[in-house]
Amino acid sequence: MLIMEQLEVLEMPIKKHYQFPEDFIDKIICGDAVGVMKKIPDGVVDLVVTSPPYNIKNSTGNGLKDGRGGKWANAGLQKGYANYDDCMPHEQYVKWQRGCLTEMLRLIPETGAIFYNHKWRVQDGLLQDRQDIVGGFSVRQIIIWKRKGGLNFNPGYFLPTYEVVYVIAKPKFKLIPKANASGDVWEFTQEMKNEHPAAFPVNLIDRIVSSTDAKIVLDPFMGSGTTAISAINFKRNYIGIDISPEYCEMARKRIKDHQSQSKFW
Repeated sequence: MLIMEQLEVLEMPIKKHYQFPEDFIDKIICGDAVGVMKKIPDGVVDLVVTSPPYNIKNSTGNGLKDGRGGKWANAGLQKGYANYDDCMPHEQYVKWQRGCLTEMLRLIPETGAIFYNHKWRVQDGLLQDRQDIVGGFSVRQIIIWKRKGGLNFNPGYFLPTYEVVYVIAKPKFKLIPKANASGDVWEFTQEMKNEHPAAFPVNLIDRIVSSTDAKIVLDPFMGSGTTAISAINFKRNYIGIDISPEYCEMARKRIKDHQSQSKFW
C-alpha cells in the first residue's frame, strides 16, 4: 500500500503529463469529474463511493428552483454548491450522470463495485426514482439510508426520510466475510457539523469501506473529503475529485486535521 503522508491539491487541466499512481493516489484533484477520471487507467480503482449533486434546483416544487429559496430560505443549498449551481435540464443531468457512471465502471476491475448514493423525489406529482440514470447498469442491490428527520412542505406525500445507495457491481465483487450481516437498511444521522451543504456521514462511508477489501477508493464528487477520511480510517488509499477549489481546500484541511488527530490518539 502506498503511504499517505502528503496531501496535494491539483487543478485540471495543467500542462503536464499525468502519471498513475503518483499524480492521483492520496490526492484531492480539482477538476471536472469525467475529465479527471478519463486520465486514470482502466481497472485500477477497487471501489467507488460517491454522492453526486442531486440537481435539486431544477425542481417543479416550491423549493430552490427559482433561486429565491421559496420555503427553503435558510437551506444550505439555496445558492447551489460552490462553483456549481445544481440546476441542469433533467435530460442533460441524466446524460451527465450516466457518463459519470460509465467512467466509474471503466475504472473498477471485475472484483470492484460502485456505491452510488442518490435521492428519490417527487417531480410534477410523480416519483423520480433515478431509473433513467441507473437503468442498464449492473445494479446488484439497493441499500436504504434512513436519515434522522427531514422537512416536507408538500401535503401530497409523506415526509421523505431516506436516500438510496445503488450497489453497481462487477461480476466478481464480494463483501468480506460477515459484512453481509449488516442488512440493506442503514440508519445514520446526517452530517450536522460540516461546512459542505450536503455532506455524507462518515459512519455510512465507514460501513461501505470496511465491508470490502478495496485498497484504492475513489470519490469523483469528493466535496468536503468524507470518503477520503473513511479510507484513512481503514488504512486504504483514496482518490478525490471535485470541481470546486473551495471544497478541495475544505477537504484538504479536514484530511490534514484528521490525520493529525489520528496520530495523536
